[in-house]
Amino acid sequence: MITVTGANKRYGSFAALDNISLDIPSGSLTALLGPSGSGKSTLLRSIAGLESLDSGVVTISGKDVTHVSPQKRDIGFVFQHYAAFKHMTVRDNVAFGLKIRKRPKPEIAKRVDELLKIVGLDGFQHRYPAQLSGGQRQRMALARALAVDPQVLLLDEPFGALDAKVRADLRTWLRRLHEEVHVTTVLVTHDQEEALDVADRIAVLNKGRIEQVGTPEDLYDRPANDFVMSFLGEVAKLNGHLVRPHDIRIGRDPSMALVQNEGTAESAGVTRATVERVVHLGFEVRVELRNAATNELFSAQVTRGDSEALGLHEGETVYARATRIPVLPQRVIEPAAEGAVAVTASAAR
Repeated sequence: MITVTGANKRYGSFAALDNISLDIPSGSLTALLGPSGSGKSTLLRSIAGLESLDSGVVTISGKDVTHVSPQKRDIGFVFQHYAAFKHMTVRDNVAFGLKIRKRPKPEIAKRVDELLKIVGLDGFQHRYPAQLSGGQRQRMALARALAVDPQVLLLDEPFGALDAKVRADLRTWLRRLHEEVHVTTVLVTHDQEEALDVADRIAVLNKGRIEQVGTPEDLYDRPANDFVMSFLGEVAKLNGHLVRPHDIRIGRDPSMALVQNEGTAESAGVTRATVERVVHLGFEVRVELRNAATNELFSAQVTRGDSEALGLHEGETVYARATRIPVLPQRVIEPAAEGAVAVTASAAR
């Protein structure tokens, strides 16, 4: 387990870490998620020993490593940029850490062959980094970090420099790799989809503080506050409430926005809106709407089937309601404008 207790780090007047405490279970894949400047990379580098804390304690497997050099923390580190040795082959890059530790040559050869097979680079041993794709170079970097059998693997936005399709493929691959090697892994990312797709647990950071820690399901379905909800997925604002666009039901008349035995349009908080734009996104459709009562824009996501059944077109009047509203303790509920029926949390469930 990695434990960070009371971590503080300032750069002049800027607080990169503001009294952060975090437990990372052994064998987990934990994502540190947040916007630029939230402190996630500083926290990762503090765990690695690449940044010294102003105050606080870092322990790995029960050992205080706060003042231990990075080389003695038994970690593997992968950066966004691969930092490969260009003059070395794939095999020599992966073997580098083992050679530095003066492991026997047969042991090095066996370990390198095992890892290249695991990361899908078997047969690429004699190529040079320039002969690999970006995704292959990053997999080589991960194999090199794993070669020394570290207690902890730290990944600092490892897929940030790659295009969207390669990133998606590598996310799937990283998840499978983690299930196979089970090394405690910490991933820094600002990509919400990446965190939801890959991690067992997510710590959401903002302005040097941790807003919430939990499973992807916990954070998405039960966010602690507006920031977590807004950062972890799309949101729409409907009559002063933050809701997920896929939790908004649309109908041609007030009753069509309801489901059977749900009550009246007034009790369920049905809102009249105008269709501003219909955007087809493959298997789903985003409907951009304007609240007739408040004049605010909001978006709903519907299936292609529902969109085709409704026959939605710009300028038409429809009726919308939130089918689910997360309870956000720190949310300030704005009063609904005259003519709009505010949806309460109890009515949405």
